[in-house]
Amino acid sequence: MAYYEAENELDLDVRWTDLRLDLQKKFGKRPDLNAILFLIGIQELGQGITEFTKEQKQDLMHIATCKVFSLSGFYELTHTDAEGWPHYRSVKPLPAGHLKAQERMLKWHILEYFDQL
Repeated sequence: MAYYEAENELDLDVRWTDLRLDLQKKFGKRPDLNAILFLIGIQELGQGITEFTKEQKQDLMHIATCKVFSLSGFYELTHTDAEGWPHYRSVKPLPAGHLKAQERMLKWHILEYFDQL
């Protein structure tokens, strides 16, 4: 059983709800998964909140996904470009699974990310 599957399902749900409620207190709206990835991307970029193009928003969510999956060695940071944007490379493939399993894995990694802040 994988590390993200071994965690009690109820515990994962409770922790996820708690994270969303905590972020709601800070930002006024309860964020969904994509909004949380966007926030992580902004945090990792480290340039503060500004206006982003649609493409930049997608890039921020990609940065966030790579960052959280880097916690388990799926990605690694290769460099930061001249504009300050981090770049990652895939180290090993993510495990295949149905959509719900992939979402749970992503949530688990996001919770780990926030635990490390």
